[in-house]
Formats: sequence, structure tokens, C-alpha cells
Amino acid sequence: MDDKTKDINEYDMLLLCNQICFPTYAVSNKILRRYQPLLKELNLTYTQYVTMMVMWEKEKVNEKDLVKALYLQANTLTDMLKKLEKKGYISICKDCLDKRNIVISLTDEGRKLKEKAVNVPKTLAEEQWLTKEEVITYKKILQKLLDGKWCK
Repeated sequence: MDDKTKDINEYDMLLLCNQICFPTYAVSNKILRRYQPLLKELNLTYTQYVTMMVMWEKEKVNEKDLVKALYLQANTLTDMLKKLEKKGYISICKDCLDKRNIVISLTDEGRKLKEKAVNVPKTLAEEQWLTKEEVITYKKILQKLLDGKWCK
């Protein structure tokens, strides 16, 4: 292989079209932009929305478990949780048994919000971006990536 061929191949991984991160980033941005008008009606950001999804499922959760479920840093979560608490959707308190642990609980206002939010996934599902089978495959691939060593 001559030097010119080696240089071309060596730099191929710098081409945007050869990146897995770029289409992932671009699709993520498009999806988040599609959520924005729906979440604006709920007065939630996307991160607040997915946090509320965990809260609607669990009702009460340890902050460490919430960090793990959302793949977020604890410091990112702290400010956002305070905003949700200020809106009246959750309460935040120290664990009675271990003061180092923070417990987040769903409030009655948070439960009421669930009724308003139920239309968000319905609306997006009706847009049929992918077939049902494609959605299942896509989610499996994304979960595999999230569970992989390089994502930890």
C-alpha cells in the first residue's frame, strides 16, 4: 500500500458519513424537537418528562436509582428535581433510615399530570416513524449500546 492510499484509509473514520454518533445525535435532536410542543403544554422539558415517567411508574424512588434509570449525572438531576418539586409534582426528602439517601416521591399534582401526559406517546406513535417491528429492533439496539462497556 502506498503512502497516498494509507492516508486516505487512515482518515476515513473522520468522515461524518462513517460515524455512528452523528446519525444518533441528529435523530435524537429531531425526536426531542418533535416532543417540544407536546411537552410545552405540560410545562415540562424532555428531561423532566422522562423523570416523571419514572415517578409515575415507581411513585417513590431513591435518587441514586433515578440517576441510574435516566443515565444522568447526580448533579444534573439535582437542579431538575428542585424545579419539579417547585412545580408541585414531586417531593424530595432525606431517607429516615439513612440521611445520606435522598428519596423522591410523587405528589397528587404529579399524579394528575400523568392524565395530561398520556396523550404524548399516543400522538407520537400515530406519526408512524417506524413500523412496530422496527421500533422493537431499534430499541433493542439502543439498549445494547447503553448496556455496553463504552457507555458506562
